[in-house]
Amino acid sequence: MLNEMVQKNRSYRRFDESSAVVRSTLEGFVENARHSASTANLQPLKYFPVDSAGPRAAVFECLKWAGYLTEWVGPESGERPAAYLVMVHDTEIKIKAEYLWFDAGLASQTILLSATEAGLGGCILASIDRDRLRSALSIPSRYEILVVLALGKPVEKVVLTEVTESGSIKYFRDTDGVHYVPKRSIAEILIG
Repeated sequence: MLNEMVQKNRSYRRFDESSAVVRSTLEGFVENARHSASTANLQPLKYFPVDSAGPRAAVFECLKWAGYLTEWVGPESGERPAAYLVMVHDTEIKIKAEYLWFDAGLASQTILLSATEAGLGGCILASIDRDRLRSALSIPSRYEILVVLALGKPVEKVVLTEVTESGSIKYFRDTDGVHYVPKRSIAEILIG
């Protein structure tokens, strides 16, 4: 069961924008994330949920969507996320930067697995115009913006493939819009 969830949990970047993700659903995802492990149990992460049209549009304008898809500027209207969770570090809770990112990774994966379980999908975005986002959502300065989790009902097909002899790990789309994600083989990543 977990195996299936992990394989189904992909970085989706196109959604059915008309399929709402309500605040109580977002709160459920955060509830699961808050139970995740945290360095020294400091729990420095907080979240700004975004589920209404105006703020969603403002968040969208602050994001870059897919580094390897250089000609693609992001999902078109109608395929944008139905909700976002903006993950922040409450800087009044002191934690070393290298440990903060462990917490952020664990919480992000927990949220995305929660979305998968709910029949949704998402994408972790770190290429963010943070100043613009802070202004758009009136995020107080004590909160350091870490990542944005885009969430919704996926409308794209994502296929896992093996890394080819070329060694390229760059994801790509075919002419039908199918998104392919090369993964290294188990033989390559197990040492000894």
